Amino acid sequence: MKDAGDKISSITAYDASFAHLFDEAGMHAMLVGDSLGMVLQGHSDTLPVTIEDIAYHTQCVRRGATKTLLIADMPFMSYASEQQAYMNAAKLMQAGANMVKVEGGDWLFSTIQGLVERSVPVCGHLGLTPQSVNVFGGFKVQGRDDKQAKEMIAHAKQLELAGVQLLVLECIPNELAKAITDALTIPVIGIGAGNVTDGQILVMHDALGVSFGKMPKFSRNFLAQTGDISKAIQLYMSEVSAGNFPGDEHSFK
Repeated sequence: MKDAGDKISSITAYDASFAHLFDEAGMHAMLVGDSLGMVLQGHSDTLPVTIEDIAYHTQCVRRGATKTLLIADMPFMSYASEQQAYMNAAKLMQAGANMVKVEGGDWLFSTIQGLVERSVPVCGHLGLTPQSVNVFGGFKVQGRDDKQAKEMIAHAKQLELAGVQLLVLECIPNELAKAITDALTIPVIGIGAGNVTDGQILVMHDALGVSFGKMPKFSRNFLAQTGDISKAIQLYMSEVSAGNFPGDEHSFK
């Protein structure tokens, strides 16, 4: 799809019913995200989520979605060592995931390389990495200064070299997102990274306007426009495919 210039649509999923709906709509990929800590469990961040939480919801989603590429998040400190990463990734793959996602840069090189060598496909995640919220001092846009932008581009290249097959960019300026997308041969999926990436992902609760608290700038309530969940998901996918979402109002400069 990247080579053909076709946009990739993806969304988070946590249960069998919504997973089946997304699967039937033709969603290209789903993520069992550690965002479940916030949208399902009611925490203020993703840090309390455990590997058991992710494995349980991965099993639920897999039962509902038989066709879609399924990615499962490796939660906070579940890959602090290589051996720990291998054991926890195995749990998620055995639960039904096709790929695991890790947050971080080139310091994960040997961990990613080891996972790939052990038949575990890996998705990377750069930019606003929610597990680092206490380092960043909150949920803030990343990569706005030249030094940080150059470092992020270098990290992205190293992640691809290590063997990641997909990369998520979260809350970074459009210009930086384009530079990273153009620099890599693997698909790049954005969330708050403009429409210059190879595709998009949203937290399903945000896309349907049911998240409590402040709606993220990068999201859009597709249910409000359609009044029907299935139609809302179809609209989301068609808007991503056409390059209409995200618009300037959902992006960062």
